[in-house]
Amino acid sequence: MTDFIEIDGVKLEYAWFGDAPKDAPILFMLHEGLGSVSIWRDYPAALAKATNTRVFAYSRAGYGKSDPVQLPRPLDFMQREARNVLPKLLDKIGFKRGILVGHSDGGTIAAAYAGSVQDHRVRGLVLIEPHFFVEEFNLKSIRKITADYKTSDLREKLGRHHSDPDNAFLGWSGAWLDPDFNRVLDLREELIHIRVPILIVKGENDPYATLEQVRLAERECYCPVDHVVIAGAAHAPHREKPEATLAATSEFINRLLWDHGEAKAA
Repeated sequence: MTDFIEIDGVKLEYAWFGDAPKDAPILFMLHEGLGSVSIWRDYPAALAKATNTRVFAYSRAGYGKSDPVQLPRPLDFMQREARNVLPKLLDKIGFKRGILVGHSDGGTIAAAYAGSVQDHRVRGLVLIEPHFFVEEFNLKSIRKITADYKTSDLREKLGRHHSDPDNAFLGWSGAWLDPDFNRVLDLREELIHIRVPILIVKGENDPYATLEQVRLAERECYCPVDHVVIAGAAHAPHREKPEATLAATSEFINRLLWDHGEAKAA
């Protein structure tokens, strides 16, 4: 069951998952470019159970049942989400310590936040298919899905998860396919400043990003960077190969929070 929270006059859909006590660490979920609370499906609840944490997921403005955004989106919309929305939202939900878990654009936002905001409450990052820079390989897939949106039942399918599927899809695709987007989406500087452990999860057959995203993080980050490739998965390993993805992500989270003691209150 979702509810709503207001940030700067914008109503955002959100949900909590898990039965852990109120003082348990929080896993803060950031969805993909066409995602929402509902598109996470069973993963937040399964992750909460596997890690003894509370899990918070929200739909960014323009997605799910949250308020729509004005189009076109600014090309730095992910960096703006990291700088302008996340600090207020984390404070408002009472985030004391935990891990940011982001998928695709959500992983990009999580990395941008950790690399630009000094927040000692964030003890680690789980990045599922993040984008740190633009690849032609990625744009080719976005051009294809944009064509499919006009000719297939994709709009109808997205309508099951978004109150305004056009606002969600066109805001996302319009930014990504803008000729200047490759200049704006460049997280090398943010990666240099991340100071917490990172797990990057990649699908073996991801059509939206290559392993060069991982290689860049390994080259630029001073923090520990682990990565795992999920066999048989594409761009959404937590949906396509849920057991393998849950095992990999929960092992990292449990090791960091419980084995290394990062779950202890400050």
